Amino acid sequence: MNHAETLRDLLAQDTCHIMPCCFDALSAKLIQQEGYALTFMSGFAASASRIGAPDLGLMSYGEVVDQARSIADAVTIPLIADGDTGYGNAMNVRRTVSGMARAGCASVMIEDQVAPKRCGHTPGKAVVSRDEAFDRIRAAVDERAALRAQGSDIVILSRTDARHEHGLSEAIERAAKFAELGADILFVEAPQTEAEMREVCANLPGAKMANIVEGGATPNLPNAALHEIGYSIAAYPLSLMASAMQAMVTTLRAMRDDARPNQMDFTELRQRIGFEDYYQTSEQYGSSRRD
Repeated sequence: MNHAETLRDLLAQDTCHIMPCCFDALSAKLIQQEGYALTFMSGFAASASRIGAPDLGLMSYGEVVDQARSIADAVTIPLIADGDTGYGNAMNVRRTVSGMARAGCASVMIEDQVAPKRCGHTPGKAVVSRDEAFDRIRAAVDERAALRAQGSDIVILSRTDARHEHGLSEAIERAAKFAELGADILFVEAPQTEAEMREVCANLPGAKMANIVEGGATPNLPNAALHEIGYSIAAYPLSLMASAMQAMVTTLRAMRDDARPNQMDFTELRQRIGFEDYYQTSEQYGSSRRD
């Protein structure tokens, strides 16, 4: 079974999957090691970790695909990649979808923001016209069909940020059209109340994704409530990044004071990275053995 099929099977389950988002291969490995069924390469977190810059459209298509490939190579659970606006016109969208599939991603997200895009919970967002937004999803679906003809596949996650600029009704209407065009997962970004979240799920078909940014616009509800509302996936794009940054800052401050910070022990660190697996596998090759 390929990753796209695995993701579709997960979406068919009567549950809301908690999806911690990764930003590099190591964070993705930790997510898999802790038993999560899927992950998402957060554009916000990937931009911060790879280029040390905010998620404001600064990473190029090539950088994003390269980051996705490194992550997909490190895990066996389905990876959803952030394809942003598709990096150009409809033909660029097709290349983005194809590139993410070749990189090993189970799914790619395409959104309707104006390029360069912005993080969904920060100021200054704007969306393209309906026609351009629909063209992007139509192109993504067309490329999915082309991939299937070649024996490959990818799940299309469609996102709209229209709530910020045009209101919830416009966002729902756009998402409904995305579904009509063939998108597999619908994502209305940044509903601002539980009532809005319920309106989104009540008026849209198929699988829906909630995006929970701690301190962001969308209420941080318990997973049972998200399932009851109608979501299939609850993405947490910054939880690991924020935790990692806090831990690093705490350690750096402790070291400056010549303190010994509390941290993961060396044995567990080696095991989680994969040293022990490497040693065990290398034992079968005489030229790879070392004392």
